[in-house]
Amino acid sequence: MDETTNVPLQPPTFGNLITILSIDGGGIRGIIPGTILTFLESELQKLDGEDARIADYFDVIAGTSTGGLLTAMITSPNENNRPLYSAKDIKQFFLDHSSLIFPQKMKWSLAKVLKSLEGPKYDGKYLHRLVREKLGNTKLNQTLTNVVIPTFDIKLLQPTVFSSYEMKKNSSLDALLSDICISTSAAPTYLPAYYFKTEDVAAGTVREFNLVDGGVAANNPTLLAVGEVTKEIIRQSPEFFPIKPMDYRRFLVISLGTGAPKAEMKFTADQAAQWGLFGWLTAGGSTPIIDAFYQASSDMVDFNLSVVFQALHCEDKYLRIQDDTLSNEVSTLDEATEKNLEGLVKVGEALLKKPVSKVNLETGIFQTSDSQTNEEALIRFAKLLSEERRLRHARSPHGKTTASFKKNQLTIS
Repeated sequence: MDETTNVPLQPPTFGNLITILSIDGGGIRGIIPGTILTFLESELQKLDGEDARIADYFDVIAGTSTGGLLTAMITSPNENNRPLYSAKDIKQFFLDHSSLIFPQKMKWSLAKVLKSLEGPKYDGKYLHRLVREKLGNTKLNQTLTNVVIPTFDIKLLQPTVFSSYEMKKNSSLDALLSDICISTSAAPTYLPAYYFKTEDVAAGTVREFNLVDGGVAANNPTLLAVGEVTKEIIRQSPEFFPIKPMDYRRFLVISLGTGAPKAEMKFTADQAAQWGLFGWLTAGGSTPIIDAFYQASSDMVDFNLSVVFQALHCEDKYLRIQDDTLSNEVSTLDEATEKNLEGLVKVGEALLKKPVSKVNLETGIFQTSDSQTNEEALIRFAKLLSEERRLRHARSPHGKTTASFKKNQLTIS
């Protein structure tokens, strides 16, 4: 086993790369990136030992909505200052709790439609209780690596981004991870908006938050994570010296989608032209207005980053894994039946075997862009992540000694 496994990842200034992991929003479809992460973590364990965890290799992990919950799960510390959840635990978490977060009490009916017009589809009580129980009193400043989790403040009508980097300068962002996760998951029409406040005792100030789902701002938070790192570079943070602000060739990025409906399940302009509010909220048994802005933001981020990495001749350092062939129940955010949840696991497993693809904005379809499968690409990225971690430890002062954790403090012997 690699002797540095239980030592924090050293800053990028000691290495060659800046490593970023991003996880989209998507309700119960979070099982799909969870399955992908399980494979990636297993490859890292082959290289560095069974104690290796995803959080040990990334400078920043970003997540929106269900992706924000996954981010918190794999970066929150347990009593041994190791990740609360391993990637392989994610599948069981969804299987155990999804049907209680999204209870399937009523089939599609007029009564269900009318209820959705009066208030959120689900009351969120079980989700709130579960998240508070699992994450306890852990705050943003305690995560095992930097995290970026977007939300949207409905009162201010602007995004609120909970970023480990910004929190160092703005203590009002140092909220409980449970509050952050509940907020970023509060999808309009599905779960209620969420209010909480933070207090700065030293300054004597209180900040209030009135938040809904981070997908309103950035369903695919990859570009947001890149931006947070870039701001740190511009500020000349010693962790990133001597990296230049726009040197994307130093970035190693894995961006995980949660799937999208196949073309046959989408709508035409002729169909949408007839919709009023009711149609935009209910057509096809889904919520087209919600699906539209979630998918639009996800694909635009992927398209922009793909162009940038290609222009800089470093497209081999950007990996987007997404499936746009979902149909029927597996394409929904909340169809939390046992059959559907197991179906989503199979979607994730099948996605690993598919070739690396990129979205074509003219057709809206993901097209094969590489001879490698997603599985093969992840194996390659796992090797790069392991090599980068070892390089940083070899170059840093901490890496030249034996390090161990004791009561959450790093001691060098």
